Amino acid sequence: MKSLEQLTEREILSVAISSEEDDNRVYMAFAEDLKDRYPATAKLFTDMAQVEVFHHDALLKLYEEKFGKQLLPIRASDIRGFVKRPPIWLTRNLPLSKVRMEAEIREAETAAFYTKCAQRATDDKVRQLLRDLATAERGHEQLAIELETQTLPPDVREKEDKARTRMFVLQYVQPGLAGLMDGSVSTLGPLFAAAFATHSNWQTFVVGLAASLGAGISMAFAEALSDDGSITGRGSPILRGAVTGLMTTLGGLGHTLPYLVPDRWPNAFWIATGIAGTVVFIELWVIAWVRARYMDTPFLKAVFQIVLGGLIVLATGILIGAS
Repeated sequence: MKSLEQLTEREILSVAISSEEDDNRVYMAFAEDLKDRYPATAKLFTDMAQVEVFHHDALLKLYEEKFGKQLLPIRASDIRGFVKRPPIWLTRNLPLSKVRMEAEIREAETAAFYTKCAQRATDDKVRQLLRDLATAERGHEQLAIELETQTLPPDVREKEDKARTRMFVLQYVQPGLAGLMDGSVSTLGPLFAAAFATHSNWQTFVVGLAASLGAGISMAFAEALSDDGSITGRGSPILRGAVTGLMTTLGGLGHTLPYLVPDRWPNAFWIATGIAGTVVFIELWVIAWVRARYMDTPFLKAVFQIVLGGLIVLATGILIGAS
């Protein structure tokens, strides 16, 4: 790989042309990905992509004047120390503010590249064009702000923020909450039944671990196979399944781990059970808070529903285990 300092003017222009093409494709990909959910933001990226076309054409015209039509097969990835950018697929599910920030970062990095290359250029036309492009790229942050002001008035921004919140709830909160509720509540019965039937911390831990992992696997498959997200807008079934399965397992492990207290300790069973009971109380309150925060459920109503249901399952497990 060549360093930036080793590039010839022909190589600099070739890399700059390919970089402008990449930026254009990235911004158009953003616009395509966002047009149905966030049309105003998609318009912003379409405008940004058009600016990159102007830059590309100016670079290409100068290149053809000096070196002909045959571009060198050199790209940014061939240059050591060149602009490092994440692949597009890593930015597809970012919040809107992060996507806009990605555009600003790309422009700032490109401006730095043009500035360094202009300092090394010996040809007056090449040097001047690179300086002009560096100035233009540095001004793109202000352009993005102006475009955002024009295409994203407060009422549109509010609508997009509501849509983003809805997508976050559908894709992450709902499956995660379902998993946490299932893991926290459904494992209470077998865990505390085993605890009061055996009075053995280790055996109780084994039962709780098996119940947590089993519930996590079951819920992951159930959520992933429920729908593909194409109609409901709930996102990738694999992602939803992973979130649900993980939260289900964590919900069960929360009150299972206290039973790792060694049986040889004095009053080990009651110490572990006391800690587990405290964890259960915290889990149920967290679930109630999430329901109130994201599911528009009154907090007291959520507390009553979740805590009452959890206590019923807990009492059932204790009664069966103690009988």
